[in-house]
Amino acid sequence: MSKHDHGFATRSIHAGQEFDPTTGAIIPPIYQTSTFVQDGVGGLRGGYEYSRSANPTRTALETQLAALEGAKHGFSFASGLAAEDALIRTALRPGDHIVIGNDVYGGTYRLINRVHGAWGIEHTVVDLGDLAAVEAAIIPGRTKLLWVETPSNPLMKISDIAALAALAHRHEVLSVVDNTFASPALQQPLSLGADIVVHSTTKYLGGHSDVLGGAIIMNDDELAEQLGFVQFAAGAVSAPLDAWLTTRGIKTLAVRMRQHSANAQAIAEFLDGHAAVERVYYPGLESHPGHELAARQMSGFGGMLSLALVGGPAAATRLVEKTKLFALAESLGGVESLIGLPAQMTHASVKGTELAVPENVVRLSVGIEDVADLIADLDRALAKVLKASAKH
Repeated sequence: MSKHDHGFATRSIHAGQEFDPTTGAIIPPIYQTSTFVQDGVGGLRGGYEYSRSANPTRTALETQLAALEGAKHGFSFASGLAAEDALIRTALRPGDHIVIGNDVYGGTYRLINRVHGAWGIEHTVVDLGDLAAVEAAIIPGRTKLLWVETPSNPLMKISDIAALAALAHRHEVLSVVDNTFASPALQQPLSLGADIVVHSTTKYLGGHSDVLGGAIIMNDDELAEQLGFVQFAAGAVSAPLDAWLTTRGIKTLAVRMRQHSANAQAIAEFLDGHAAVERVYYPGLESHPGHELAARQMSGFGGMLSLALVGGPAAATRLVEKTKLFALAESLGGVESLIGLPAQMTHASVKGTELAVPENVVRLSVGIEDVADLIADLDRALAKVLKASAKH
């Protein structure tokens, strides 16, 4: 059996992780170096000359990243947005066009709208659940990317990757899937027809809230060569220690995602129907409009969920300030539970646009603590929300 035939958890642990041949160390060392000695001019050992172009620790991570998504090429960047920026600069030129979903991450929208918009890249926002609308938004000859985020952030919309990828291909458009929320442990976009996968590895891949990073993964050899040049020439690469920390996190991804999903499912069921809660956004609930699609294209429903509060924005603010185990912070995907108010935090950049998040929506990144403790924390905080609402 080749390494490509191994199961997901095995690949997560062993891809790119050969033991050190000199000492036998089971964990490859961190190559904390900026440059490499040459055996004469141009005599590179292993092809390494300078850590911006390549570093053995980053190479190991990029091998691992490709293996996670069943791909040929993986690229590691300093952040998720650095990865997205490199991809856009590789695939598009001024005058080109991107189609994006109407629930895309605020940082992605800001990058496309304000940074690349000023460079001459245009975009159209559309409901990715409406295939006819998506097709109508494609401008022949100009649309180069169809940007899909599923589950989406923070309203947990589920998009049909296979259908969208097929539509994009009919129009010679590259389909990109942001797989950050699901992680490759639960969803494999390339196997469903997508061309490119992007990740904020800061989130579930790193998994411990201690490292910043991003990734792009694909099978296209020509595009990979072009992206590799941009990665080298622009230099937004992950540092050796960041790459090593991400690799360490990935090794427990499979087991962590099972626990994240189990905890989130239990919490979603607890919140569903609660007197203080107007609506729960979680694809693991049968009432979620994307439940059946998520069950088909994912192997689990993940650790992210959102809820809308009956008491409006004031109640939402009160909830995020009353929990104890759920820490009020941006980001997601760590072993610890986080809570946030997207309209004021992660998605503040889309206020006043059609991507604006309702102000009574609270987002939960459900960690892997004992779920009874997490539910008790939310129960206490929601009781305080209800009590305060009754006074008004």
